[in-house]
Amino acid sequence: VQLQASGGGLVQGGGSLRLSCAASGQQTFAIHVMGWYRQAPGKQREVIATINSGGHTTYADSAKGRFTISRDVVKNTVTVHMDMYSLKVEDTGVYYCNARMMTGWGSQYWGQGTLVTVSS
Repeated sequence: VQLQASGGGLVQGGGSLRLSCAASGQQTFAIHVMGWYRQAPGKQREVIATINSGGHTTYADSAKGRFTISRDVVKNTVTVHMDMYSLKVEDTGVYYCNARMMTGWGSQYWGQGTLVTVSS
């Protein structure tokens, strides 16, 4: 499984961004959960939002009410989007896409990070 993330950038506080992550490869059918993690400067990586193959979503408290994660599947490509609204300076960080596999199909995969910078 290969993950290709896109959509980061510089935005003013209060603005919005959309991050996308496309998972491709022969085993995308075995992806159980996809999600976005954030690593802020000097901090550990933390989960921001996830969505499973059934469409169930989870959000970190910091993201609830402001971020929306969604997914779509076209042939062998699973794409996850995260729409981020009312962005705050503290949302700044490198965002990583993650795919966790169903049991027996490997562990997990990470995409390259995409930098989100929110200015005050």
